[in-house]
Amino acid sequence: MSHVQIFDRAMCCSTGVCSPQVDPVLPTFAADLEWLKEKGHQVERFNLAHDAARFSENPTVGQLLATEGIECLPLVLVDGQIVSRNGYPVRENLALWTNTQLNSKGALPVVGGGRCADSGCC
Repeated sequence: MSHVQIFDRAMCCSTGVCSPQVDPVLPTFAADLEWLKEKGHQVERFNLAHDAARFSENPTVGQLLATEGIECLPLVLVDGQIVSRNGYPVRENLALWTNTQLNSKGALPVVGGGRCADSGCC
């Protein structure tokens, strides 16, 4: 299983719901990380406001911050390699980078298994 690390900009919480303006990407991304955990991957998320030491402890992250500043955040690392920067990836990307199977029927279940009635009409 993969080791996924997210290095966020300074914010109040990982979902952003306590901010005056909620970025709709943040709750979705948080749910996608929970999905990865459920699939057995190790997921760690660090917030610059609360976990600043973790940023400097990681040589890859520390070097990128030194050369580019916080504009490179958020950073997503999979098994120590940067796979995304300056934005939150979608579940499909996380699945690809971690070699995780997506539900073949899509993210949402389909009533009746997605089949038409016996007559062939939907």
